[in-house]
Amino acid sequence: MENIAGIVQAICVGKPQAFLRPGTHSAILKTAVTTPVRVGFNGLDGDAQADQRLHGGRDKAVHIYPWEHYAQWLPFFSHPSARLISHGAFGENLSTTGLTELTVCIGDIWSIGSVMLEVTQPRQPCWKVNDRFGVPDLAWQMQQHKKTGFYCRVLQAGVIAAGEPITLIQRPYPEWPLQRMLALLYHHPLDQDELNSALRLPLVTKWQAMFERRLETATVEDWRARLAGPKSYEHAV
Repeated sequence: MENIAGIVQAICVGKPQAFLRPGTHSAILKTAVTTPVRVGFNGLDGDAQADQRLHGGRDKAVHIYPWEHYAQWLPFFSHPSARLISHGAFGENLSTTGLTELTVCIGDIWSIGSVMLEVTQPRQPCWKVNDRFGVPDLAWQMQQHKKTGFYCRVLQAGVIAAGEPITLIQRPYPEWPLQRMLALLYHHPLDQDELNSALRLPLVTKWQAMFERRLETATVEDWRARLAGPKSYEHAV
């Protein structure tokens, strides 16, 4: 199976820097580059993560966010926030058109330039997008609307450039579009049939453990710290 499914609109990188809440750092502030970029197994040259416990690593080497989603978020933003709307504003490495959570599946293998990527998981948005745009519940809205973006691991290192096509090479799990996974994560998180079905996928270790724990305990993990951030969470408990 090979077909062109999307286009890379921009390649974005950023380094950790002091963020808006005192004492916090983030690399969410990414900017588009105009030259081709080398992609290795741990990510893009010139890019880095502030908290490598939660971000980066081989299973999250490349973050993709659909450019089509930006238009939906504009009504949520105040005028100052709207000025932040540019490629990379959600912290993505690749801003794309043609790929969305409805059309991309877990395990998809994509070719871009000389790079080969495998889709590993949807993004679990955190409080840093709230702060970046001045929208206190934006991370929650992203997961509710199932417009989170997604991560890929690098199967073949190489070079990519803006404007290149994104070609689908293989789709081993067509029954598992990312929207189905996001629905299981956030909308019916204790559906036993869906959890058992998901556990038959080659999930990353963290997700395997999360779904097994849901089945064993019939409880859902606490999202408050991820969605609200450290200070807000402390005040809420």
